[in-house]
Amino acid sequence: MAGVAIHNVRKSFGAIEVIKGISLTVKQGEFGVFVGPSGCGKSTLLRMIAGLEETTSGTIEIEGRDVTRVEPADRGVAMVFQSYALYPHLSVFENMAFSLRLAHASKQKIQEAVGEAARILQLDDHLHKKPAQLSGGQRQRVAIGRAIVRKPKVFLFDEPLSNLDAELRVQMRLELARLHRQIGATMIYVTHDQVEAMTLASKIFVLRDGIVQQQGNPIDLYDDPDNRFVGRFIGSPAMNFMNAHVKKREGEKVTVAIDNAGGQTIDAHMRDAGIGEDTEVVVGIRPESLNISDNGLEVTVEMGEDLGGVSYLHTRTSDGSEIVVERRDCARDRLDGTKVGLTVNPRNVLIFSTEGQRLR
Repeated sequence: MAGVAIHNVRKSFGAIEVIKGISLTVKQGEFGVFVGPSGCGKSTLLRMIAGLEETTSGTIEIEGRDVTRVEPADRGVAMVFQSYALYPHLSVFENMAFSLRLAHASKQKIQEAVGEAARILQLDDHLHKKPAQLSGGQRQRVAIGRAIVRKPKVFLFDEPLSNLDAELRVQMRLELARLHRQIGATMIYVTHDQVEAMTLASKIFVLRDGIVQQQGNPIDLYDDPDNRFVGRFIGSPAMNFMNAHVKKREGEKVTVAIDNAGGQTIDAHMRDAGIGEDTEVVVGIRPESLNISDNGLEVTVEMGEDLGGVSYLHTRTSDGSEIVVERRDCARDRLDGTKVGLTVNPRNVLIFSTEGQRLR
């Protein structure tokens, strides 16, 4: 059953259309993540689901019920914002109980609901404290607990970790993943951080300019992007791209020549029968798919980044194209300023049209 289903939804602010006919489904119990650069429409779409932004056209359904024109309080959703939005004069218990008291819930129900949420979020020892006495991670857990006590049909998260430092972000990602497994609720999460998207989501929706570019589970989007935008946005470091043209083709075996690289070639596989010799294409290769060798595509190493268990070599071809190479062989040799060869398994070479669409 669909937890949230969106059908051809559009949103305009005056003459400017920011959501351009999006249709998608987050199944009941799924953890869906809207990811994309700033201004792509992901937060606007989330606010439309919450009822905080009016839908210009299209329909929004929650558990099969059309809520497009339903008031936010009656949609069965709970939203966690980037800012904690806690009442500073109230204790943790009172902050978490606030919505239940507004709904005139009994004292016993409030105690049970807050106690259960505090246990799930490991806040039992902090219920008497004020927000100012808590760390940033603890405050965010209180904000999540305030949502849990309402027992919503759908949890909505609008970049909830943006205000935390790097270590706390990692910790909170793990806690959110555990929370989802524990309560099994439908969750929709907005972020511009593709690492958060990859680690949290059961389904990712990549947005750009108010359009869903691709949707699917994280590994499928990483391994099989539909276009260059998804290939570059999903993955860190980003996918390498090089302008090229088809030099030779025998069935699915394709040899592409890298433009302005002295005739150097790379082998690839492609099923698309409409792509023949001399067709201009763009080659995409993940940094971890490249290997340093005595032969292959010749590049010059400009700089190495050694991060301990992994290092990244920033290299350039003779035409100036930058190629990032990931090394996990624990090599400690410095290659700055040297020329090396790069080889790659043809199965790991992705081919795109010059317009950016994937050629499979």
